[in-house]
Amino acid sequence: MWRRLCYVGFAISIMCLAASAFALSSSGDKARGGRASTSTTTVRRAEPVEPVEAFGPRDVSSQSSRPSTIIVIDAGHGGFDRGGIPGQRVAEKTMTLDVAQRLKAVLIAREYRVVMTRDSDVFVPLPNRIALANSYRDAIFVCIHFNSATRRGANGIETYFYNHDSLPLASAIHYYVAGGAPSPNRGVRRRGYYVLRKARVPAVLVECGFLTNPNDAEYAQLGSYRQQLAEEIARGIRSRGSVVSTASSTRLAANSAAVPLQPFIDQTRIRDPDLSRSKHSSKRSSKSKSSKRRKKTSMASNDSDPEKAKSSKKGAKKHSRSSDNENGDSSRKQKSASNTTED
Repeated sequence: MWRRLCYVGFAISIMCLAASAFALSSSGDKARGGRASTSTTTVRRAEPVEPVEAFGPRDVSSQSSRPSTIIVIDAGHGGFDRGGIPGQRVAEKTMTLDVAQRLKAVLIAREYRVVMTRDSDVFVPLPNRIALANSYRDAIFVCIHFNSATRRGANGIETYFYNHDSLPLASAIHYYVAGGAPSPNRGVRRRGYYVLRKARVPAVLVECGFLTNPNDAEYAQLGSYRQQLAEEIARGIRSRGSVVSTASSTRLAANSAAVPLQPFIDQTRIRDPDLSRSKHSSKRSSKSKSSKRRKKTSMASNDSDPEKAKSSKKGAKKHSRSSDNENGDSSRKQKSASNTTED
């Protein structure tokens, strides 16, 4: 009997231990379940991190949409080089620097990268200016100038280029600058200025009016007008990829943002009398030298023949009279020609 009671007690104790073990395991499961629930809640709270990851690509895309082109702005003249012609009242170097600095501010506000050849009243040699532009692979070169002429009536806006891959840039800039200016449109011109001829990147030179013309000079001295010039040049820079040939009139009519490709005057061999430095003086000197050589050779060859010597002297007199007439005509023409500084 005693043994049976012992067995029963032992069995009851085992059952109690098993029950307590089961209770402990269930409470552990509940505890683990609670931690798992907490962990799940934590993960759910971490889900808003995804917009942060999405912000990364948006930031990258905004940087990729930033224009990669570097705009090299060249303010003409500077330092001891005042620009223009002798006796000119308004200094060109001051006007060009002001427009260039305004253009820089406009382009930086539109997230362009800008490099200035000069940012103060200093003189920078032309080779240094163009070397700076050529040092960037993806760049465009914009030279800011104002015109001058001995003829006070000369006025208007011009834009120059040399290499044909610069024509779209010249067309876009000229389209906006000339379109917004109160001065006449003198057109796009091709000419071999040093900074245009030596450029390995698209390059233009904008003449923003004649400082020797009373009306153009009055506008140029207004800060509001110089700001307008800067904004119009910037619009041309931004629209250089929208230039369309006028031959495709249907595309031009359909696209309101399109800019017509401008016709141009090729001045690489033909000069505008309002703008060119006269070459007559050098031509006259070369003619006089050649005529002197001809005189000497003819006199030397006719020393032995008096009759030939007389005829050669008469011919020389006639030649000198005709050359004097040519020189007089050319000097009179030169009075109406301008003496712009060729860059």
